[in-house]
Amino acid sequence: MSNIEPQIMSQLEALSLDANRPLIISDADEVLLKFMERVEVYLESLGLWIDLQNFGLTNNIKSRETNEPVKIPTLIDDFFAAETPHIEAAEGAADMLAALSEKAQIIVLTNLPADHKQARIDNLKGHGMDYPVVVNSGLKGPAVKWLADKVGGPVFFLDDIPHNINSVAEDAPEVHCIHFIADPRLQKLIDKADGATARFDSWVETHDWIAGKITDNVAK
Repeated sequence: MSNIEPQIMSQLEALSLDANRPLIISDADEVLLKFMERVEVYLESLGLWIDLQNFGLTNNIKSRETNEPVKIPTLIDDFFAAETPHIEAAEGAADMLAALSEKAQIIVLTNLPADHKQARIDNLKGHGMDYPVVVNSGLKGPAVKWLADKVGGPVFFLDDIPHNINSVAEDAPEVHCIHFIADPRLQKLIDKADGATARFDSWVETHDWIAGKITDNVAK
């Protein structure tokens, strides 16, 4: 397992964790928030569009004028700078997390430029998801393992990106990894990640599965 960068570790150490409560660690974009829909709005403003023939942004962004692929090295940073406050909530995310928060503590572990952490916190809070936010960079396995080691379990991790799921499965195999994708178009483009314990595309299903695991653990 790789070391955790100081700017990530300082955020982790600032959290107040209850060692006796289940823990849900959730990604934000395409799990709690409609990332791709907002990307499309942003691209439209630049005269671009995204061809959703395969999963991911690389090589899929094209000019509306020429229909040729366009590479913008700063695109993701530019997007977050402009749009982080405006991304809409995924269907059911706020209500289902609120229900789960009665049984578990919740942390949002999100990869985005650190400068936009407060905008992400404010955006999530505006959607009724007022939970601690940790801004990560790179693979999420190390941070999730650090968090999982602080609680007695069970621990759940949700993400849309397979390499994050697989990273957590490798570093913290005791964690229940849920592969979740909010956008119906993206759901069809990728299979369940190899390291995923489960794959869900709706928050109702996700809630029921997590709640069932928590209940099962209490019954033991």
